[in-house]
Amino acid sequence: MYDCNLLISCPWPFVGEARREIACFLRLLGDEKPAIELTVARGIIGVKTRLDSREVIKELRVLFSQDPKRFQYTSKWIPVDLWTDSDIESMRKAVEPVKDKIKHGERWRMIVERRRYTLYHKIDIIAALAELIEEKVDLTNPDKILRIDIVGKFAGVSVVLPCEFFSMAKLNVAETN
Repeated sequence: MYDCNLLISCPWPFVGEARREIACFLRLLGDEKPAIELTVARGIIGVKTRLDSREVIKELRVLFSQDPKRFQYTSKWIPVDLWTDSDIESMRKAVEPVKDKIKHGERWRMIVERRRYTLYHKIDIIAALAELIEEKVDLTNPDKILRIDIVGKFAGVSVVLPCEFFSMAKLNVAETN
């Protein structure tokens, strides 16, 4: 599971349908055999695709703009750069090699999502990891986002552009504005 490069959210009662939808989208984009696994967190599916996860997100945005009703069971697709243990020291070590993706002068923010995890409070995680990055924080309009997606004993770490994860809720709000 924790070599997956995508985390996908879905409503728990429809996890089977979501798995089929994921497989269908990834086949359409060129991956005939993605590994699609349930995680310890209800409604979170881990996917290992041979495709570039950021390209998948870009293509999903195109598919959504053409026909939003195609997305029946999946609500959020998040790329993951690497996995580590979910203790603070391991997460700090994992952020070290990816923090350089936030270039000098770029503004950034951190998003921490915790699922099936009670070891540390979100604010403690943010405080411990934010001190590793010297660039200025911008909570409303960042150039880059450091995402920490904790699923039980493991944490997925990624540095993404704001457009490099796919959220139905955010896209639906953007369309109505």
